[in-house]
Amino acid sequence: MTGAVDEISETLETEIVEGILPPGTRLEEPALAERFGVSRTPVREALQRLSASGLVELKRRRGTQVLNPSIGRIVEMFEVMAELEAVCARLCARRASPELLATLHDWLERCEQAAESGDPSAYYDANRSFHLAIYKGSGNSFLAEQAELLHLRLTPFRRQQLRLPRRMRQSLTEHSAVVAAIEAGDGQAAETAQRDHILIQGERFGDFLAQFGARS
Repeated sequence: MTGAVDEISETLETEIVEGILPPGTRLEEPALAERFGVSRTPVREALQRLSASGLVELKRRRGTQVLNPSIGRIVEMFEVMAELEAVCARLCARRASPELLATLHDWLERCEQAAESGDPSAYYDANRSFHLAIYKGSGNSFLAEQAELLHLRLTPFRRQQLRLPRRMRQSLTEHSAVVAAIEAGDGQAAETAQRDHILIQGERFGDFLAQFGARS
């Protein structure tokens, strides 16, 4: 079922972000189940994911309605995300174990493979695991939880900016800089590299939305 939920949520988030499903559109579970050839259960789970990201509002007895993703609000969220991840990276550089470094290199390699194949979805999956490893590697469970929660809310926007030309390659270069700083034990460099990486994601998402008549 997980595959169906992923497909439905990714398709709908793309259509919402690109304006194919404009704000106010009602999303009916029976119609979506028929469209995707599934039961209503994966549709319901996909809509819950979109609700967590702020793309739709689940109204009791009134169905689901598409919301208007504001660029200003999203940029603010990326700014907070950048600071959370910067602290994670700095602590990672101080506390990184050989096991963590091996894990980061593994996900970095998988990101490279996805970039070479031109597969944004595969890149996002590897990218997400890369970032989660940094959160965990911070050694601060509360910080890791908060970073993961905001990462979840930004999932549609982090995923969509990877569709821009050359973005996967640029992201890969940014990842490499973060890993190099963590491996060198340079907390300041790791913090700066990770902050810049997330802020660039916010900018690239703005570029992506501009192609579709962005909402402010």
